[in-house]
Amino acid sequence: MSNTALWVDATASAPALLLRPWRDGDAGPLIEAYRDPVLRRWTRMPVEGPEDAVRWLETQRVGWETGSRLSFAVVEPHPGAGAGAGAGAGAGRLVANVALKCGPPGAPSAEVGYWTAASARGRGVAPRAVAALTGWAFESFAAGGLERLELLHQVDNPASCRVAEKSGYRFDRVLPAEPPFPRDGHLHIRRAPALDRE
Repeated sequence: MSNTALWVDATASAPALLLRPWRDGDAGPLIEAYRDPVLRRWTRMPVEGPEDAVRWLETQRVGWETGSRLSFAVVEPHPGAGAGAGAGAGAGRLVANVALKCGPPGAPSAEVGYWTAASARGRGVAPRAVAALTGWAFESFAAGGLERLELLHQVDNPASCRVAEKSGYRFDRVLPAEPPFPRDGHLHIRRAPALDRE
């Protein structure tokens, strides 16, 4: 499954997106993305230089091997690249990361996480990438017992609240602060399509 790639078609106002597993060659763009202080504020695994990038990418690789963390680099393909060969090559500009954090096989819930590179904010990248990951997760794992996906963010991160809502995740409740998170959080939930119709 680690060769999975998801394609999000372009819209009138936004370019296409390719979601693909992270690769060793992504170290440079990853380091560049993490130079953004806003991104660093909301993430827990710092990437300051090449060694940190190698460690971060290794965590993503191991996540795919174990099935515990299925993380996708979100790329804006070069102009003219389509969902075929160009998408498979994965060439383009890194704009985000989305991840499905899974429990044990058959667990009824999993968590969705994401970040967006500074250059991509405000252009609808995060909601479109989260929506694509969500659809893929339910399509791939609902038969194995996945019933709901959870998206969490700190209360002082209103941008993440907007992403959750635009991606179809309904606000559920406020969660009290718990290390390593210094502030209360919001829990947003999206149920499997079959359960949402009931």
